[in-house]
Amino acid sequence: MTPYEQLVVQLTNQSFRYQHVYRQGGTPYRLTEKESLPYEEQIKAFARMVEQADCILVGAASGLSAAGGGDFYYEDNESYRAYFGKFAEKYGFQGAFAGMMHPWETAEERWGYLATFLNTTLSAPVRQPYVDLDAVIRDKEFFILTTNQDTQFMKLYPWDKVAEIQGDHRFFQCQHCCTDEVWDATEPVAKMIAGMGEGLAVPTDLVPRCPHCGGEAFPWVRGYGNFLQGELYDEQYRKVSDWLGQHAQEKVLFIELGVGRMTPAFIQEPFWALVSQLPQASYVGINNVTQFLPEVIEDRGIAIRGDIAEVLTDVRAEMGR
Repeated sequence: MTPYEQLVVQLTNQSFRYQHVYRQGGTPYRLTEKESLPYEEQIKAFARMVEQADCILVGAASGLSAAGGGDFYYEDNESYRAYFGKFAEKYGFQGAFAGMMHPWETAEERWGYLATFLNTTLSAPVRQPYVDLDAVIRDKEFFILTTNQDTQFMKLYPWDKVAEIQGDHRFFQCQHCCTDEVWDATEPVAKMIAGMGEGLAVPTDLVPRCPHCGGEAFPWVRGYGNFLQGELYDEQYRKVSDWLGQHAQEKVLFIELGVGRMTPAFIQEPFWALVSQLPQASYVGINNVTQFLPEVIEDRGIAIRGDIAEVLTDVRAEMGR
C-alpha cells in the first residue's frame, strides 16, 4: 500500500466515529477562528501563493465539474433534463445518480441508462473551470489528484499527470471482478448509443460482457457496484505518492476544489494532514458551501467560500492569464 493510500485508509477509518458531524455538513477538525480576508484580498493571496510555489498538487472533487455545468448528478435540473429527459419522464428520476441505483428489469434497459450516463461525460467538452485552472497552474510543476470519474482532466493532461482514485468512465471491468483486466469503454458506449436510437434500451447483442467469464461488464467506477481495486487502481495511488515523494521538500501548494461531505478522507483531510507535516507547504481550499480552514494550518492557508468557476476566473485575471 502506497503512502497516500495509507493516509486515506487511516483517515477513512477515523472518520467513522464522526459520521453524524459529516451528515450535518460539518467537520470534526478544529477550525481557525481568524476572520477571513475580503474576497478581493483572498484572490490576490491565492494568486501570490501560486506564484511563490515551487510546485502544485491539485485535489479536485465533484464541485469542480458542477461549477462548469456538470451538475446533473443529484438534481432534476435543466442540464439533467437535457441529457436524461426521456428517462426522467418514464421513471421519475431526479438526478443522474438515481438511475444508477435503479433495479432495472433487463440488462438492455440498464445499459440504455448506463450508456447514456457514460456518453454524457465522455462526449462533454472541457468545462470552463478546468480551462481556467489549467491557465492558473500551467507554468508550474503540478500533479492532479481527483475523485471525479468524468474524464475532464484526461482531456487536458497525459496519463502520468493525473491520479483518478475513484475510477474512470473510459474503462469497463468485469462486474464480478473475475479478472484484474480493464478494457476500453468508449467504442462500446458509442455503439450502444447508436443502437438504442431514441429508445431506452440497447440491443441485446450490444450489452457489454467480460471477455473472460462472459458475465456483464460494468463501468470501472466506485459507488455503483463491485469496484475493481486491482493494478489500475494501485497505479493511481502510486502516481500521487511518487509525485509527493519527489516534491515533499519543496514549496508545495495544495489546492483543494469542491470536496463535499461524502468523502472528505480522499482529498481534503489528507491535504490538511500533509500541509501540517510539510514545513514549506501551503493550502488553498475553495468550496461554494463550506469554508473550512483547520487551526493547525491557519498561517499557511486560506479557505474561500464562493463559486469555484468565479474564483478561478478571478485568479486567472489577477495573474494576467
